[in-house]
Amino acid sequence: MKPLPDSVKKLIETKAYATFATLGSDGAPHVATTWVDYDGDLVIVNTFDGSQKQKNAARDPRVALTIMELGVPFNVATIRGRVKEITAQGAEEHIDKMAKKYMGQDKYPRRSPGEKRILIKIEPTRVIAPRAR
Repeated sequence: MKPLPDSVKKLIETKAYATFATLGSDGAPHVATTWVDYDGDLVIVNTFDGSQKQKNAARDPRVALTIMELGVPFNVATIRGRVKEITAQGAEEHIDKMAKKYMGQDKYPRRSPGEKRILIKIEPTRVIAPRAR
């Protein structure tokens, strides 16, 4: 696992969005825009149980992310990594944290009835950090 550079952590702390790439069962890439977070050197993606992201990441742990600062698309980090863990533990609280960051709301307002949230925790294996500005 590669350490997550401070410049990448600072980027993630902004309202940065990530494109999250996984591999489908046929080997085709699946790319989705998502909110992004980190915990230490792990990158975190929150999704709903049963999403294509979750299915693909559970089957093949190789993933990649491009993280872009909102309004500054060339302030970017690229991460290749492996899924370390997929868990529901802490996911409900985490989506509320992300709603506060991205939407300014205390609770995530787009929950569907019966929806279960999942955290995908990613260990970086290669990191291309943003250039200093």
